[in-house]
Amino acid sequence: MNMAETLHFEAIRGQLRHGEPMSRHVSWRTGGSADRFYAPADLDDLGSFLRQLPREEPVLFVGLGSNLLVRDGGFRGTVVLMHATKLRPRLESGLIYAEAGVASPKVARFAALHDMEGAEFLAGVPGCVGGALAMNAGCYGGETWDIVERAVTIDRSGHLVLRGRDEFDIGYRHCAPRPQREEWFAAAWFRLDPGDGESSRGVMKELLARRIETQPLSLPNAGSVFRNPPRDHAARLIEACGLKGFGRGGARVSEKHANFIVNPQGTAKASDIEWLIGHIQRMVYQMKGVVLQTEVRIVGEAP
Repeated sequence: MNMAETLHFEAIRGQLRHGEPMSRHVSWRTGGSADRFYAPADLDDLGSFLRQLPREEPVLFVGLGSNLLVRDGGFRGTVVLMHATKLRPRLESGLIYAEAGVASPKVARFAALHDMEGAEFLAGVPGCVGGALAMNAGCYGGETWDIVERAVTIDRSGHLVLRGRDEFDIGYRHCAPRPQREEWFAAAWFRLDPGDGESSRGVMKELLARRIETQPLSLPNAGSVFRNPPRDHAARLIEACGLKGFGRGGARVSEKHANFIVNPQGTAKASDIEWLIGHIQRMVYQMKGVVLQTEVRIVGEAP
């Protein structure tokens, strides 16, 4: 009997499941199962749950699963699902407060509702606040940490800690605790400029129209697969190598945007997608001399 079956938890209020298929929780709609899967009722409940996990237990925090590939063999550990549709941003002393499980576009819409500008780009980030913080997500010229005032993290002991910007190493699609420590984002406060809500909504409408026109949003995908190399674009390099439309199993490089891998019929295995990622990297390096770094996170075990 494995650890997932033998552990018992006291006084938790969230939903605990075993052998949960991660294909239900990642936007690629594929991947193996998690040994244990927990959707906390709130941050206090999350703290109680984390305190009862063994110290050696691998933990993976997931929001909308839009930047994640779980291998077909599944995740040997615990997945914590942070996204909750009931969560909403709120105003606190002139700042916007949002928990990690709030979908990023909600922050953009909330800011516009309160005549604040600078968060419009978050309408184009297909994930939650926690993931946006963890990878400094951005698009259309904006990055998450450009507008973060401070954040709250939670550690293995279930303690919530207030953190300032200077406690993180922040860069392009990168944010890591400084010094290194095992903790996860629980919430953040965003500082925005006064603006005009109608103007902000117009900007968001334009950004979303551009996304619909240029990205394969109607097909299962995980957003941009690779980071843009300095002074270039991953999509341009991939297209220049003739890889648009190239496929493996049920996965293929999008004809609409070469930095997207899609799962059109929902039949792709995680191994098909991972092979395709590696093939793209090899071809771009061989033909263009550029090493593409993945933006998506790949976790779990091979079949």
